[in-house]
Amino acid sequence: MGHGGDVFEELMADHREVEEMFGRIRAMVTPGQELRDLVDDVTIELVRHSVAEEQYLYPVVRERIEGGDQLADREIEDHSSIERLLKQLEMKDVDDPQMMPLLRQLMDEVSSHVMDEENNLFPMLRRACSADELDGLGDKIRRAKAMAPTRPHPSAPSTPPANKLIAPGVGLVDRARDFVTGRGTS
Repeated sequence: MGHGGDVFEELMADHREVEEMFGRIRAMVTPGQELRDLVDDVTIELVRHSVAEEQYLYPVVRERIEGGDQLADREIEDHSSIERLLKQLEMKDVDDPQMMPLLRQLMDEVSSHVMDEENNLFPMLRRACSADELDGLGDKIRRAKAMAPTRPHPSAPSTPPANKLIAPGVGLVDRARDFVTGRGTS
């Protein structure tokens, strides 16, 4: 969950972790409990990552990058679309005929979002912020991920201050549910 380093090292480590999980999903021959566990793990990672970016990264984008409001709004819309897919996947059995098409759509959307962030947004932000600011942002991202929800909540607020107030409480409830059910322990 927390990888260390500046904001880019932290977020790119998350990206690689999700890509590795996607590779394991693509390699599966038959769906079963392993697929359910992987989908849950992907969901946990993507939700935490998105919440942290929405709380700390995108406000800096709005503040420090020319045209930052439009950039942040587009990224948040990507997150909303991904979260809606995660919610659909959460409610599907692994043998549901819609499971694999939804997973392929999720993998495509996440891959496109990651490529855009890494090739466009991150370089702009690197030019706009000092190394100390980027290190501090990495610390904030790690703290946010530790308290973030672990399940999709598509109707939850995605911008400060509401998301910073609500996410920790929702995260606590999600982590309690995960503990009781054993979700995310694979």
